[in-house]
Amino acid sequence: MAVSQNEQELIRSILAGSSEAFEQLISPYGDRLFNTLVHILRNAEAAEDVLQDALIQAYVKLETYQGRSSFYTWLYRIAVNLAFSHRRREHPMISMDSQKSALGEEPVSTVDPVDAASLRAERAELLHAAIGELPDEFRAVIILREIEGCDYKTIGDILDISQGTVRSRIHRGRLQLREKLIPLFKLFKQNSPMS
Repeated sequence: MAVSQNEQELIRSILAGSSEAFEQLISPYGDRLFNTLVHILRNAEAAEDVLQDALIQAYVKLETYQGRSSFYTWLYRIAVNLAFSHRRREHPMISMDSQKSALGEEPVSTVDPVDAASLRAERAELLHAAIGELPDEFRAVIILREIEGCDYKTIGDILDISQGTVRSRIHRGRLQLREKLIPLFKLFKQNSPMS
């Protein structure tokens, strides 16, 4: 999807020096982009920093934007790339398996969940933790597809990969998620008072 007429006008205004036009251009995407970055980085403060860096970079590089994809896609590509660079720089990946090997078995909580809402919250936390453990290439497509609801073409545009690669990574990412979650949900169910 190409840039909209309204976005074209805002971009012309920005390039002519209007900072208010930049605020108007990015305002529809800020919250959604922040949420994506929180899912990728698993840290709200880091997500805020990366978001600010992405917006600065988008402002500085706006003249290079050619309008072949939507502005949203272009902005997301900048932010997602910065997020993965930040993760590689700040947080080397440590797998749960290596942590278990180093520390022994994980302790099992003896506290009973209060109700169905707390069970859902705990399951959601397990899911987000499992997504956070995926390799970057799979985490990105899973977040963009399952959490952000992007279609394959948009994901491909954001990550600068083909739709076939998007499909493959989503499939492989889902398989890895399943491998991580099945044992956790079994353990979770065993310890649940409702089982």
